[in-house]
Amino acid sequence: MNSNELKSAAEYIYDELRLKTLPLAAAFYDHLPEWPEKTRRPSKSLNKRITVCQAVTLTRTYRWTVGLTSEDIVCVPALLIFGHAPAENPKKLLSKFFARVGWSKDEERAAIDVNRMSFMSQGQAEAILLSPLRKGLFVPDTIAIYGNPAQIMRLVHAWTYMTGESISSEFSGKAECSEYLAAPYLTDEAKVVIPGNGDRLMSGTQDDELVFALPGKKLQLLTEGLDKAGRALGARYPVPFYQNFQPDFPPQFMELAEEAGLNINKEAQESGK
Repeated sequence: MNSNELKSAAEYIYDELRLKTLPLAAAFYDHLPEWPEKTRRPSKSLNKRITVCQAVTLTRTYRWTVGLTSEDIVCVPALLIFGHAPAENPKKLLSKFFARVGWSKDEERAAIDVNRMSFMSQGQAEAILLSPLRKGLFVPDTIAIYGNPAQIMRLVHAWTYMTGESISSEFSGKAECSEYLAAPYLTDEAKVVIPGNGDRLMSGTQDDELVFALPGKKLQLLTEGLDKAGRALGARYPVPFYQNFQPDFPPQFMELAEEAGLNINKEAQESGK
């Protein structure tokens, strides 16, 4: 998709779902790229390192374009996940950490947890570029869309409409940047992700927010599905409440109707003839 198509798709998704924050585009480079104009590097623009999930928040809420290398990231689990650490066995290190801080009962169970996560190989994501999709600055490797459960439901409708495949996701509740950024790129599959504890603690992710993440090359598939899925039933967001019914009231309301000289049930029946 070209820049205009990316912008158009981003605007459609944002407006159709009435999203609170912007859909996010991510690209991974095995070298230091020529950053787009006005890209902010935290180590230079803010004079500090930040977490990857903070960079995501800066992108989807501040509407910044953010460039990350190992110099910009302070979160050690993220540095391990995105291949920025020289460790020979990053999964083993992260497993030890999960057991040490109480995320897992022991290292054996921690290893089971960590092995389901998506890890970049060393140098595969030497640089990470994040930007609002609506800017259309680059062809994204991954697209992440934050929304409430009903908004994410509509994205799942769109995906299953076009592919016929249900979305399989695994939830750990920690270091979930591996799943909403790395996994769609590595697996070529869409994911529904529950943002982790770090997202909520460090980057202000709200209690009601989930993430729908997909490979960037499948954006057009998603927008087409969102336009068509469930339309015959009037499916959309906000979900319209069904209103074609007559409500029942407690006896006291019926007593009031009699005292007012009304026979509500009879009047309703006659009006329906």
